[in-house]
Amino acid sequence: MSLSDKKKGVTIIAAAAENNALGKDNKLIWHLSEDLKRFKKLTYGHAIIMGRKTFESMPMALPKRRNIIITRNKFYLAKGAEVCNSIEEALSIVKDDLQPFIIGGGEIYRQSMELVDRIELTRIHEEFNADTFFPNIPETKWKLISENRFLNSSTANLSYSYLTYIRKS
Repeated sequence: MSLSDKKKGVTIIAAAAENNALGKDNKLIWHLSEDLKRFKKLTYGHAIIMGRKTFESMPMALPKRRNIIITRNKFYLAKGAEVCNSIEEALSIVKDDLQPFIIGGGEIYRQSMELVDRIELTRIHEEFNADTFFPNIPETKWKLISENRFLNSSTANLSYSYLTYIRKS
């Protein structure tokens, strides 16, 4: 891994199935304890940017992180979070964070793919019925720099991989 591969920048973090399924009915489809711990470790102390539906799917704003919500509703208020009306606005208010994270959902991921430097993806090695999907990662624009495969979760009967991509220059 070269020095430029270690560069931080804006990062998408997601867990998606083989068919890019993210969720159904505004809920996660699986519960993968190891992935939730990894998410917490990576995002701790950083800004997390999400859509309104993603925020509303959580019990509360995530502690020890700067919660930023993107919504078209100019009057939306959320306890423990800041509200923006676009990804560009959200990124501008977190510019002092060396590694802000975009945490979903599907539409926010699609809108931000051209704006991020890195993708931290947990790939669940199964296909699921879903109504929200992660965008495709074009190999022409992204380079896989790390892959760690796990044959079975300790809490769910799922195999998965942690994949790290960086934008090709």
